[in-house]
Amino acid sequence: MTSTSTARPLHSPQYRAMVLGLLLCAYVFNFIDRTILSILGPAIRADLALTSTQIGLLGGLYFALLYTLLGIPIARLAERYSRVNILTVSLVVWSGFTALCGLAGNYVMLALCRFGVGVGEAGCSPPAHSLISDYFPPGRRASALAIYGLGVPLGVMFGAAAGGWLAQTLGWRWAFVIVGLPGVLLAVAFKLLVREPPRGHADREAARAAGLPVEAPTPAAPWSFGHETREIGAVIRALFGNWPVLNMALGITLVSFGLYGSSQFAPQYFVAAFSLDLTTVGLIIGLIGGAGAGIGTLAGGFLADRLARFSPAWYALTPAIGLALCTPLYILAYTQVSWQAAAVILLLPGFFQYTYLGPTFGVVQNSVDVRRRATATAVLFLFLNLIALGGGPPFTGWVIDQLAGVRFSTEQAGSVWALIAAWVGGGGIGDPAGFAAACPGGIAPAGAAGPEVEACRRALADGTQGGLVLTFLFYGWASVHYFLAAIGMARHLARRG
Repeated sequence: MTSTSTARPLHSPQYRAMVLGLLLCAYVFNFIDRTILSILGPAIRADLALTSTQIGLLGGLYFALLYTLLGIPIARLAERYSRVNILTVSLVVWSGFTALCGLAGNYVMLALCRFGVGVGEAGCSPPAHSLISDYFPPGRRASALAIYGLGVPLGVMFGAAAGGWLAQTLGWRWAFVIVGLPGVLLAVAFKLLVREPPRGHADREAARAAGLPVEAPTPAAPWSFGHETREIGAVIRALFGNWPVLNMALGITLVSFGLYGSSQFAPQYFVAAFSLDLTTVGLIIGLIGGAGAGIGTLAGGFLADRLARFSPAWYALTPAIGLALCTPLYILAYTQVSWQAAAVILLLPGFFQYTYLGPTFGVVQNSVDVRRRATATAVLFLFLNLIALGGGPPFTGWVIDQLAGVRFSTEQAGSVWALIAAWVGGGGIGDPAGFAAACPGGIAPAGAAGPEVEACRRALADGTQGGLVLTFLFYGWASVHYFLAAIGMARHLARRG
């Protein structure tokens, strides 16, 4: 059934802005609670005598496993029931488990708490993306999702800056508690202030404004296992059966692989290479790196929406160009001989890198029907995070351990490229066990002589630098897929109307 009648907008621009602001705040807490482990990693590693691989598992696989697996069933609930309620409960769960991380007495307890954080955060973005798509029309969706995506750099910024200061002032345990508990208060505000919008509301408003026939709201089909399976299958075909969307999915997966891997160990590099305290490291990574990333996130969404008026291919070309530019800038920053030079250069690459968020999520939301939008985000996140979040930090941590083992066993100084060449030339195997035994937690044992202390420090610093440099290459790989996504993007979105 269709209609061409006009109607007063259900939500005012001010109310939509308020809702988007609260969703942004939730996503900021999401990424603070998710990524604070990276800035606290050096302190946790030294306290619990962990390896880089173990830290990578805490920040990657242990979080990602339930986070990704629960995303689809939670998203299917969000297609039928209140997305506001689902997001409220999820916010309480992940904030509570973040606070509990501070009570962990050993590695196993900390890993279990990270599993819990992943359970809660599984209920964040799928319902949030669906809500945004019902509040904002297709032509403004990439911009709105870019504002929501600003939670990534803001969360990293606040998590790094506040986490570093809290860890140095109160210890890493209190840092977890203090950043986790405010999320519970935000959950209360979200529940009281946000209303559940009608499904497909923004699409009907856009059609009505254009004088086009307006489809009547479609009720949810009766639940059955077969129906749910078919819906998930339809979403999988929409995401991976279309060339442009497939390549955008591959692109966001690869850039996220590099992002999660490098973010987990960037603080470790600055501590080991330049002997900086965690407060200074938090300022470098959080405020300096986060400033450019925040601007780039907004610019990517708004620029793509504007340029798409000339050609929808710009939804893919915007992140493609940005990622191609950021790759050499990151490598340049992390191969400087002083932390001041590295900090200055880090003002730039985040601006180009984060242009991918808004356009990618906008295309995904515009590629599926209204009752498949939360599921589309969950399916994308399942694919993305099992590979990127589950694999990125452990991969980078493993490479760091291998390279640190090479440097420690040879004790020869040289460039990062020479270290990587020595590792590859030696069959890709270092001596991580020897390094871990001599330098538990990446540092020399108490009472060790000066040369032993320096050998441990140099091995960890050089190994971390090499691991980061190799991880940054994934940004360049992702750029290739975004360029490929531009081929056929106009035809794909035209078919979607």
